[in-house]
Amino acid sequence: MSPARTGATALRVLRQLRHDPRTLALIVFVPCLLIALLKYVFLDSPVFDRVGGPLVGLFPFTSMFVVTSITMLRERTTGTLERLMTMPLSKLDLLLGYAAAFALVAVIQTGLVSALAFGVL
Repeated sequence: MSPARTGATALRVLRQLRHDPRTLALIVFVPCLLIALLKYVFLDSPVFDRVGGPLVGLFPFTSMFVVTSITMLRERTTGTLERLMTMPLSKLDLLLGYAAAFALVAVIQTGLVSALAFGVL
């Protein structure tokens, strides 16, 4: 395992995510939209106070799972994964690079969703 290779993989994944506006919308706006929509569905009811907290964790988790799955599938179908495996990059470097990139994105996503749910709503 090499920290430089892991970091390079994480930077490559973050660059890929930055250039895909649909993925960014799915990561950032969809969980916020779902939380806001749920709040206004239960506007005059105390239901949102009970279920809103767990859903703040569930909606971002679900959207990150979908984005991570799509990203790995894209790597496999375009042949990038096979090219990466022919390089001196270990499987652990690849997995840790993806984990680091998506962990950073998940922290940003969770911060935005939490600020919306606990601050604004």
